Amino acid sequence: MRDEVDEVDELIDAWARERADLDLAPVAVFSRISRLARRLDKVRSDAFTAYDIETWEFDVLAALRRAGSPYELSPGRLLRQTLVTSGTMTNRVDRLAARGLVERHPDPDDRRGVLVRLTAEGKDAVDGAFTALLTAEQELLADLPASAQQDLADLLRRLLAPFS
Repeated sequence: MRDEVDEVDELIDAWARERADLDLAPVAVFSRISRLARRLDKVRSDAFTAYDIETWEFDVLAALRRAGSPYELSPGRLLRQTLVTSGTMTNRVDRLAARGLVERHPDPDDRRGVLVRLTAEGKDAVDGAFTALLTAEQELLADLPASAQQDLADLLRRLLAPFS
């Protein structure tokens, strides 16, 4: 018997009643992941809105921030880190530059290349948004002890490994 029952348990019970011939174990995992993903999207959106950035903007700014000082990457490296197309990245960098969050600089190692660099304003925005996001994510995990959080992270890593 389960200690707690959630809407996924109710969904599984209904499917089990209607389709007892099916193994519903994946539903128990992926329906919960799906619901958590929707909740996390809302938490991310709220954290980023407080710093006047959108999720896609955070992704680009965070990639630059993680690069370390001077917080710059080539457009190609940004593509690989954010998993978008070249055209999409050009548009994103244009929009971020127009807002003063990034700048383009000549690549000293490639006369034809450019580097995208985080501005001080961009660094402040991504740092604030990331801090707000971590606070919100810690609240989402607050009911799980640290050891359970680590176990969950390890299990999710194993689940995602074939896709990396």
